[in-house]
Amino acid sequence: MKRVLIVEDDVTFGTMLKSWLCKKGFDASTTSTVARAQKAIDSDSIDLILSDLRLPDKDGIELLSWCKESGHSIPFIIMTSYAEIQSAVQAMKMGACDYIAKPFNPEELLKKIGEATATPKPIADKESSKQKSNLAKNNTSTHTSSYLEGVSAVAKQLYSHVALVAPTNMSVLINGASGTGKEYVAKRIHELSSRKDKPFIAIDCGAMPKDLAASEFFGHIKGSFTGALADKVGAFEAANGGTIFLDEVGNLSYEVQIQLLRALQERRIRPVGSPKEIQVDIRIVSATNENLQKAIENGSFREDLFHRLNEFTLVMPTLKERKEDIMLFANFFLNQANAELNKSIIGFGTDATVQLMNYPWPGNLREMKNVIKRATLLSTSDFVTPLELGLPLATGITDTIKTDSIELRNKDSEKEQILEALRRTNNNKSKAAQLLNIDRKTLYNKLKLYELDTI
Repeated sequence: MKRVLIVEDDVTFGTMLKSWLCKKGFDASTTSTVARAQKAIDSDSIDLILSDLRLPDKDGIELLSWCKESGHSIPFIIMTSYAEIQSAVQAMKMGACDYIAKPFNPEELLKKIGEATATPKPIADKESSKQKSNLAKNNTSTHTSSYLEGVSAVAKQLYSHVALVAPTNMSVLINGASGTGKEYVAKRIHELSSRKDKPFIAIDCGAMPKDLAASEFFGHIKGSFTGALADKVGAFEAANGGTIFLDEVGNLSYEVQIQLLRALQERRIRPVGSPKEIQVDIRIVSATNENLQKAIENGSFREDLFHRLNEFTLVMPTLKERKEDIMLFANFFLNQANAELNKSIIGFGTDATVQLMNYPWPGNLREMKNVIKRATLLSTSDFVTPLELGLPLATGITDTIKTDSIELRNKDSEKEQILEALRRTNNNKSKAAQLLNIDRKTLYNKLKLYELDTI
């Protein structure tokens, strides 16, 4: 039976986690401080350490460092909030085998524990392939990937639908605001389909000149019109057997819509100026940030073409709708920017993290990528600050938190205010610190000052 040490100062959460792990066949125990964890590690045989990042006396990274210096080769998983993922990444660079962000899916945690305990690696081995694999998987520090799918509920639902429709031949319409990643989803559909070994061709319908649309889609033969100096293979013929992605399909002129509809219905195309037809086998994936139903009503988009393109609809969530993914994407784009600009920024400072989380991101992922690339270029320290981000202050979330807050303004009544905050939050110190508008470490210091640290 594997022995798991849970280092977590939230007693309720730690107890629940311990009970759950015991039901799953582990011998789990809990402790709430680094000092007590060190004693347990020295005295017992531990197979895995599952540690919170923020603890009353020190933090999880210091416990990890102590383990390494003391020669304890124990797999180490960091538990952290989404806002502190850069710290978890630092922990992995120091030798933690994995991390998991709160609130987490229990089955995901079980999988990570299984991986860590099945092939335990010495935490002092910074260059182990297991660490590199997990770091690439969880923080996408690998630069071969150009996108991150995310872990939020809306992201998981989106990509479950992608996996469902991809193996079929259904035409897919992707609806979403600019910068939400529509082309990535189109490529993912192609990669998961039986057409993956055939071409994927993307066409920007918004940038296509009306007079040249037929040539772009279907090709032309030499001399068929002024400027046709050589034969041209169109997108339909070039992508035969594969997938065509029509980006911003709502921008197609009415005349081109008619030509496109005919090609889709008959699965045949005729290059401009050619007497011969070519049979094609094409899957269409389209994307738009417009309301095509309204376009149909005002007569600018054909309803029959809409139904041809819209056999299955995917809706892209905006970045502000997927809060849990914000810091995942921020660190992902930071890693990309580090590689492109030859920089080595570790992560984001606390104030910068708050700003990233609170900003509404009207330009979605595209805006965030640009903001972070610029910030990476400007940054002269290990962590990005709000100054480099250059974002306008977003007060919505902060104001909501402060509505019912208990601010520590009077030292004479601090003790009573802290007790009141603990009472309101049922002794949850993280929530109490938030209510008091202080960080958790400051709260712990004040608990010691007022001899309340036993609460």
